[in-house]
Amino acid sequence: MHHPLYRLSVPAFHRGLGVLSTYLGKAEAYANEKGIDPKVLIDTRLAPDMLSLAGQVQRASDTSKGSISRLTGVAAPRFDDTESTIGELQQRIAGTLAFFDSVHPAAFEGSDLREVSLNFPTVKATFTGEDYLLKFALPNFYFHLATAHGILRQQGLGIGKTDYLGASAW
Repeated sequence: MHHPLYRLSVPAFHRGLGVLSTYLGKAEAYANEKGIDPKVLIDTRLAPDMLSLAGQVQRASDTSKGSISRLTGVAAPRFDDTESTIGELQQRIAGTLAFFDSVHPAAFEGSDLREVSLNFPTVKATFTGEDYLLKFALPNFYFHLATAHGILRQQGLGIGKTDYLGASAW
């Protein structure tokens, strides 16, 4: 059976986290080439009140795995948000991707109508699964992906739009 919310979520999250993983690999090579401590890149923020690069990767991971969990009822792994190296951020991405791979598309049966309630300090809302994915989860995920891109560009990493879109877009 065709599961549209699976098709709209898992491949998009998988691709985006793959892009972040590629960015981190390029950031590590860039830091080595330029003699920059990779921690400088990991701790960089676009503005004082925004999350660092590490925070952007953590939120992209949390948003994607949390979305899959909310849509399917399958428990997502928990991470402590203590990653402070590129290697640790790569491990987090790998753990999130492994979670995606463990969720069978059939788990998304009925997820479009499933009620999803959010109760965060800044967001309190109830959605259908479809509205949650399309109006909150995917935009939130892409915000963190684009912000990570902006942080690395600001620090001089030579990445562009085709890197953001990822090789699978072509």
